[in-house]
Amino acid sequence: MQEETARTAIDTFISAFNASDDSYVTTLLSQALTSDVVFWGPLGRSEGIAAVERFVLDIRHHPAGPGTMVRCSAVDMPDEWARYQWVFTTPAGGPRLAGTDVVHLRRSLIDQFIVFAGEIDPPAAHPER
Repeated sequence: MQEETARTAIDTFISAFNASDDSYVTTLLSQALTSDVVFWGPLGRSEGIAAVERFVLDIRHHPAGPGTMVRCSAVDMPDEWARYQWVFTTPAGGPRLAGTDVVHLRRSLIDQFIVFAGEIDPPAAHPER
């Protein structure tokens, strides 16, 4: 049941990236996030739905054109923290970005958000000493 609640909030957040019009972004984010959400994104820490909205709108207006954001993994949720993987793809084979997000839920809404964009490289081989 708890994972279903997290999945709903996460999928609603992701749907903001894919909304048919920018005017729907705030409504979708308000259904997924607390008003005091703390967002750790690629540009640092920010707070509130308006800050997350700016981030989403920046992605929606990508120079390569409007892309598509999808959750590409299950939602893994130990207790009140959840993680999932995502992929953002721009049209016509343009840039593709993947990552993992970690979110904390309070009263069925995301109140903390950490974005890990990009793939993690495998560990470097340690030379023999």
